[in-house]
Amino acid sequence: MRIALTGASGLVGRFLLSAFQAEGHQVETLPGWRLGQPAPLEGSEALVHAAFAHVPGKYRGGEGDDPERFVALNRDGSLRLFEQAKAARVGQVVFLSSRAVYDGLPAGTPLPDGTPVAPASLYGRVKAEAEAGLAALDGPGFATASIRATGIYGPGEGHKWTGLFADYLAGRPIAPRVATELHGDDLAAAILLILRNGARGAFNASDLLIDRHDLLTEVQRLTGCPHPPPPRADSPVSVMSCERLSAHGWQPGGWTRLQNNLPAMLARSS
Repeated sequence: MRIALTGASGLVGRFLLSAFQAEGHQVETLPGWRLGQPAPLEGSEALVHAAFAHVPGKYRGGEGDDPERFVALNRDGSLRLFEQAKAARVGQVVFLSSRAVYDGLPAGTPLPDGTPVAPASLYGRVKAEAEAGLAALDGPGFATASIRATGIYGPGEGHKWTGLFADYLAGRPIAPRVATELHGDDLAAAILLILRNGARGAFNASDLLIDRHDLLTEVQRLTGCPHPPPPRADSPVSVMSCERLSAHGWQPGGWTRLQNNLPAMLARSS
């Protein structure tokens, strides 16, 4: 399959690019794609849109001091890209959305597939509106899907826990926190399943509920660090279930995959 991919150089996109190529797909990266510019999509069978413009290190709050530009680039730019894909007769589009579309629901709310969106941030609203715009274009010969991914972890330069691991190993204070996480390779596998099956609609994508206490206890075991991990967090977390992906045979790697990847991630944090 010939896949056009935006955001291939990003923290998430690098997992997608590697997985797509490993499966033998021809990947056309779109590093220069910008709002208002025609995307070179002719001949592509699928588009995976993972690019997102934001303040470095932030998604929620990623608009910084320019929310209008943030919306123009990420919502309006995405909608134009989707329209270009349909005009170019690209058969499938998968949009990388976010669990932030649910952030307005009370903490601890179960989040099965099909939960109505309730964004609480501009980031979540932009993702939800781009999802809706894409779904409105769905039709014969143009299959559309959005994947509502949780936080993505995995080895690589500048991975999401680089600062956390460095702070812990240096003995700096660590605030308790618990959150849902998903390995980048598992996200890529989910997208490939969607493409392979021509699946449509919105899909939750999440794997582990990780407390920093447990994560850093494992880091302590691997490194022999003398500093104690932080106490367990006591805040409730809304956990997504992923029945739609599971029905397609998706099986994320769980704690075993996390343990197997920690040595490489720690090497980037030392």
